[in-house]
Amino acid sequence: MGQGEVLTATGYKPIVEFIDAQFEAYLQEELKIRRVLHTYHDSRIHACLYFIAPTGHSLKSLDLVTMKKLDSKVNIIPIIAKSDAISKSELTKFKIKITSELVSNGVQIYQFPTDDESVAEINGTMNAHLPFAVIGSTEELKIGNKMMKARQYPWGTVQVENEAHCDFVKLREMLIRINMEDLREQTHSRHYELYRRCKLEEMGFKDTDPDSKPFSLQETYEAKRNEFLGELQKKEEEMRQMFVQRVKEKEAELKEAEKELHEKFDRLKKLHQDEKKKLEDKKKSLDDEVNAFKQRKTAAELLQSQGSQAGGAQTLKRDKEKKKAVIEASCGLIGSFGPL
Repeated sequence: MGQGEVLTATGYKPIVEFIDAQFEAYLQEELKIRRVLHTYHDSRIHACLYFIAPTGHSLKSLDLVTMKKLDSKVNIIPIIAKSDAISKSELTKFKIKITSELVSNGVQIYQFPTDDESVAEINGTMNAHLPFAVIGSTEELKIGNKMMKARQYPWGTVQVENEAHCDFVKLREMLIRINMEDLREQTHSRHYELYRRCKLEEMGFKDTDPDSKPFSLQETYEAKRNEFLGELQKKEEEMRQMFVQRVKEKEAELKEAEKELHEKFDRLKKLHQDEKKKLEDKKKSLDDEVNAFKQRKTAAELLQSQGSQAGGAQTLKRDKEKKKAVIEASCGLIGSFGPL
């Protein structure tokens, strides 16, 4: 990581959070009743290669801020990236300037250990070469009879693994062959222990009390247990009160809904009664009309029957009168002729 032009003022936060997450995972494994650290996959970060832009002038302020945030979390190894972009003399001055700025700003970088006589000389020499200047390449060029990682320029070829061209070989030897175990030890004994102590203090576990008296682990446990039980009881009471409040609100909602249902039922019942009364009134009116119609029909039939009878009697009377008149006329005619 590094090269301040791609960093922001808070760009270090995801890096710190990731490193802390690995420490937290290891701490949780340590705190288990049955620990199996010998089979645990240690994902803690043992080295941070911090790449510095080859400006040739000084460190960017963002680089200083980021490294200061990281120096208590991880072993920082500063590296000048794309070192073939500046000349050898500029590179030497740039290394001195970087080292001076790191010291003046209190940034702790990883120093190769010199307490082991077997590696003291080479590590001391390599510490003087910090920060390492490296170049990179994805191309392989044929140089002599060998294929090597290199960069081709119009003025010549820069070999990645040529110590006269860059410090890549020194970096690889220092990290992988000579100081890998020391990097792990520094991570565990320095950075992880600092994280562990801070986390345990946050949990209430300290070596001494405010009066500088030794703490009893049992007393600390009981105090934390009582504190936890108190918080648990408080949470339970809050949840109970919340539950009671929700029950009351639900009851109020149900009562309101019940009231609305009763009111709706009463309205529908009244509407039904009104409709029923209207239908009954209509039925009664129709029945009255039917009865009146039947009465008028009966009266009409009666009148018709009486009229028919009266007409027949008169016709019979007229027939009798006609017959009598004919008879009388016949008798009168016979009388006028005399006896035969």
